[in-house]
Amino acid sequence: MKNSIFKIELEWLTELIRSSLDGTNVAERSNFKPAHIEDADNAYCIFIATKKINDEERVILMLGLIPHLNPAFLDALFYQNLNESGDHPQIGGTRGKTHRGFLPTGETALWLLAGDDLEKRFEIQKIFGPDHFFAKERILWLAPPEKDEPPMSGRLVMNPDYVALFTAGEMPVPQFSMDFPAERLETEMDWGDLVLPAGTLRQVRELEGWLTHQKMIMEDWGMHKKIKQGYRVLFYGPPGTGKTLTATLLGKAHQKPVFRVDLSMVVSKYIGETEKNLSNLFARAAGKNWILFFDEADALFGKRTDVRDAHDKYANQEVAYLLQRVENYDGLVILATNQKSNLDAAFLRRFQSIIYFPKPGPAERLRLWQQSLPDQLRFAEEVDLPAIAKEYDLTGSHIINVVQYLCLQAASNGQSPLSMHKVVAGIKREYAKEGRMI
Repeated sequence: MKNSIFKIELEWLTELIRSSLDGTNVAERSNFKPAHIEDADNAYCIFIATKKINDEERVILMLGLIPHLNPAFLDALFYQNLNESGDHPQIGGTRGKTHRGFLPTGETALWLLAGDDLEKRFEIQKIFGPDHFFAKERILWLAPPEKDEPPMSGRLVMNPDYVALFTAGEMPVPQFSMDFPAERLETEMDWGDLVLPAGTLRQVRELEGWLTHQKMIMEDWGMHKKIKQGYRVLFYGPPGTGKTLTATLLGKAHQKPVFRVDLSMVVSKYIGETEKNLSNLFARAAGKNWILFFDEADALFGKRTDVRDAHDKYANQEVAYLLQRVENYDGLVILATNQKSNLDAAFLRRFQSIIYFPKPGPAERLRLWQQSLPDQLRFAEEVDLPAIAKEYDLTGSHIINVVQYLCLQAASNGQSPLSMHKVVAGIKREYAKEGRMI
């Protein structure tokens, strides 16, 4: 189906280009209507329908796709239909360093859609402007032109993620790298495995409400005119209390990829590098409806310092830049920190929701023990789980670590019943990590 759809699109584009080469005026070219493909069931057709792509946007979209579909297509078409040799500057276009086919530029789109009609050319240029959803969602854009050359001479660039979506049916999952310093979070757990106090869980459910009804509120109810796109939430509380698992489960429940941003890779000691790293990250995420999870967020979002030197000045600029990118992101951004007091108060006011993840109490700890222990583990009669949950102040991650230790002990000893001594030994290991004593 995909191949036949693109064959139809290329046939339509061929007729449009030939009519332009023959000198047909712009008004008559508009008679070359594309085929109705909006009902077809593939990613390209669904995109055309859901984004309500008009004919002019569709031409530009196909110009961006052509080098990826058929690199020789435009060269062959121009060679067959041009009666004289020369550069034909009105057509625009450029060549790559390794890609030797004709690469469309903004001028190519203007020639095809507007010709010499100056007013029409200005109208088409808006499709490449920053306010068009092509740019806002990083779908398609013009590469920067050579120094001092007209902006429309820039090469037309198609986001590789959308090339993959239209040709392979799905976007690739970004791999962790310097250009994309984030890893995808996934889990086989579900909401029943998450143990939180009732108040915290209620706030998480409210956040689910936004993920469920965001489109209706913003688009159908017209709230996009009054509030910024996206949603910003702060998770704060001690380590191991469920912040990361909650973020992951939100993505799983609503079929949205969750990416944990590695702030150690984002923050750079070199002036300007932090902004560059963040720009790459948000550019890749734009329009994808991903959930971005910034763990240990106070590493970058902490209280701004007084300006004592150039480094302080640029550090504060980086925070301001990040605030802007977070506020303009159209998806869900979750920041997690162990200490809310470490964050700048001015920044806290920008959150729609602030959710506290406290240490689990005795009742929550008992549930965590019961849910974490595999059926294969057997305990001696002296082991009293309710008493253990009441006495030992452990978080969920602590308990999982103890259970792993007990599993290894049981597997190494023929799955014989575990004594209270073994359980306490596992708890002591967790206490020791934090300098605590039993």
